[in-house]
Amino acid sequence: MHSSWIPRGNYIESNRDDCTVSLIYAVHLKKSGYVFFEYQYVDNNIFFEFFIQNDQCQEMDTTTDKWVKLTDNGEWGSHSVMLKSGTNILYWRTTGILMGSKAVKPVLVKNITIEGVAYTSECFPCKPGTFSNKPGSFSCQVCPRNTYSEKGAKECIRCKEDAQFSEEGSSECMERPPCTTKDYFQIHTPCDGDGKTQIMYKWIEPKICREDLTDAIRLPPSGEKKDCPPCNPGFYNNGSSSCQPCPPGTFSDGTKECRPCPAGTEPALGFEYKWWNVLPGNMKTSCFNVGNSKCDGMNGWEVAGDHIQSGAGGSDNDYLILNLHIPGFKPPTSMTGATGSELGRITFVFETLCSADCVLYFMVDINRKSTNVVESWGGTKEKQAYTHIIFKNATFTFTWAFQRTNQGQDNRRFINDMVKIYSIIATNAVDGVASSCRACALGSEQSGSSCVPCPPGHYIEKETNQCKECPPDTYLSIHQVYGKEACIPCGPGSKSTQDHSVCYSDCFFYHEKENQSLHYDFSNLSSVGSLMNGPSFTSKGTKYFHFFNISLCGHEGKKMALCTNNISDFTVKEMVAGSDDYTNLVGAFVCQSTIIPSESKGFRAALSSQSIILADTFLGVTVETTLQNINIKEDMFPVSPSQIPDVHFFYKSSTTTTSCINGRSTAVKMRCNPTKPAAGMISVPSKCPAGTCDGCAFYFLWESAEACPLCTEHDFHEIEGACKRGLQETLYVWNEPKWCIKGISLPEKKLSTCETVDFWLKVGAGVGAFTAVLLVALTCYFWKKNQKLEYKYSKLVMTTNSKECELPAADSCAIMEGEDNEEEVVYSNKQSLLGKLKSLATKEKEDHFESVQLKTSRSPNI
Repeated sequence: MHSSWIPRGNYIESNRDDCTVSLIYAVHLKKSGYVFFEYQYVDNNIFFEFFIQNDQCQEMDTTTDKWVKLTDNGEWGSHSVMLKSGTNILYWRTTGILMGSKAVKPVLVKNITIEGVAYTSECFPCKPGTFSNKPGSFSCQVCPRNTYSEKGAKECIRCKEDAQFSEEGSSECMERPPCTTKDYFQIHTPCDGDGKTQIMYKWIEPKICREDLTDAIRLPPSGEKKDCPPCNPGFYNNGSSSCQPCPPGTFSDGTKECRPCPAGTEPALGFEYKWWNVLPGNMKTSCFNVGNSKCDGMNGWEVAGDHIQSGAGGSDNDYLILNLHIPGFKPPTSMTGATGSELGRITFVFETLCSADCVLYFMVDINRKSTNVVESWGGTKEKQAYTHIIFKNATFTFTWAFQRTNQGQDNRRFINDMVKIYSIIATNAVDGVASSCRACALGSEQSGSSCVPCPPGHYIEKETNQCKECPPDTYLSIHQVYGKEACIPCGPGSKSTQDHSVCYSDCFFYHEKENQSLHYDFSNLSSVGSLMNGPSFTSKGTKYFHFFNISLCGHEGKKMALCTNNISDFTVKEMVAGSDDYTNLVGAFVCQSTIIPSESKGFRAALSSQSIILADTFLGVTVETTLQNINIKEDMFPVSPSQIPDVHFFYKSSTTTTSCINGRSTAVKMRCNPTKPAAGMISVPSKCPAGTCDGCAFYFLWESAEACPLCTEHDFHEIEGACKRGLQETLYVWNEPKWCIKGISLPEKKLSTCETVDFWLKVGAGVGAFTAVLLVALTCYFWKKNQKLEYKYSKLVMTTNSKECELPAADSCAIMEGEDNEEEVVYSNKQSLLGKLKSLATKEKEDHFESVQLKTSRSPNI
């Protein structure tokens, strides 16, 4: 595809793709002069620069500010630069940043004027469609509508009346076609005193069709009366032909008279437009065509009862504009919003019906600085709602712009392509009206229905209408200020700010794992972490990178990650970074920019563009991989080599887009890695090099030693050294590998007296003493047992003798010298020592005794 600047009649148009294209003009000046030109530059996705070089291709000092400022949509800006004498080479250069399939809006340049030229160029005849009636004129004039001219014409020739027509600057006339339904439109008149509205039909101007042809249609009759729709909420009909806003302190649903709010309540201010009989007073509509004025003064949108729709316009490439102006937003009277909290929101329901490449743009202008495109929709879209959240109390202008096709053409082939908006709701508008009342906190004086604001972080108790502070670690919802349910609990591992406006992580996290407590301190990672990922290339070969900023924790919930379009640093120098009016700067927990390196497209400095918010709400921190429908898939990142669990930080973005109807989500996995000190390293999944696979869920892996848990007594062990000179040294060392940081310190080495010899001596002496006592006890026991057996034996013998006969007592029991002891005592059933010990151990209750058999050599008769 050949990319270049394209002439468009009275202006020249830049490229629409991501190529770099230069418009070059060389001029030699005998004396210093200047160059002046007018331009339109509305899309910051195309970079527009104007600079001057000398004949050695060196850039002139007079063009240090080469970046051209953006203009408001449809307005022409001007640029003027001084020229030095000698050769001046003028460059108008554009570079489109086309990361998706949507084309950028081109830059338009016209009326280039150079003063101080050293020569008079040759005169050229006027091109067709223009004329000049004065020889040597500086420029040719454009032929008006319904006229034409040929090359070198001195005047324009009028087309045949009622049979032909021509557009402005035409070289020929065309036959008027028969009229069709595409050539007229209908409108509704304001309501009359009877509550009726008339449907009126009008030809689209300028009218180019004929009604007198055979197959032409005629304009339908006007004047049909229908019942007027009711007033919009917050308005009432006082018997006149128009709806009036309810007075302050009153409310109405649009069908009834305005009533005062009850005591202890306040009106819920805002705007709710759902009936479209007349255009509301704070809205206006217009038609705009790039480089053409044929639709100036036409209405871009038409009211149609239950919706408002795009009008006919002058041609298919017209921009049909609808504006809504709101002077400011503020939270309800019963609460005070904290800095950075939601102040209001605008929601609209729409659908598009298209057969060509139509586009609907939704744009926002803050304090009338510049209009930025927030979201756009191409092609046919089913009926759906879109919400834009307001975080700043400023003057807002919301713009809906519809273009049937961006192809340069002057006909109306796609007149039936349209967009319909069914309702527009803006909450907490400063000059809004009320459709209902809500409870508010009563003051100490109970002054009727007057209300006083609650302190920050307080809700209204339903029973008493008194202010109550939200419980700890909860934040106050902007949409509901009464009832304890207005205090929404923060996610796991998070806490709320003092004013309960937002939840955040204080960088400390606690987790219980297998009866072991893990404490984490991410304070050293609280500064913004950055990641430059890429490079990637567009279809045209332009190199670009994805740049991410992550504000992990701390800072009392302040969003520290900042991304900006640094092209604005050159074009809007009066804006200071960080100021409230710096609309090209976004602050979030996680944000993304597209970086174009300096070597790409010939830029001398890297450029940052397309900054978007990935996360503006903190959800919580946990070791789990799922939180509030945000899931970290296990195969996104390599498995951690340690047994230390990864800690996950979860965020989301409240801004919804066409592809992300639930908003964007972000998950940051914190992994303990002792080999990466300090800030460590941030990476994205290998399967999703842009940090996301679907454009809605973003994943990051942050590896750092600072992500390890705090050290405890379980993370080290002791080692006892050898005994030297009566002293023993005990050392303490960390368990390897070491998976902890900070926390408790490693104990100092310890010296103690050796106890090796003395200890074993003491053990030996103790064992010996115990053995001696045991032996003495056993000896005493068996001695007593023996005495008992002897006694029983003697008694047995005496008993036996007394039964047989009584014998005289023996003179002597002694064995005389020379006698043999012929008596033997034979023990039967004699227990061994082991048996006696067993009997002792079992403590048998029976009396054991020994059976004795007496043998003697004497006669039994003795």
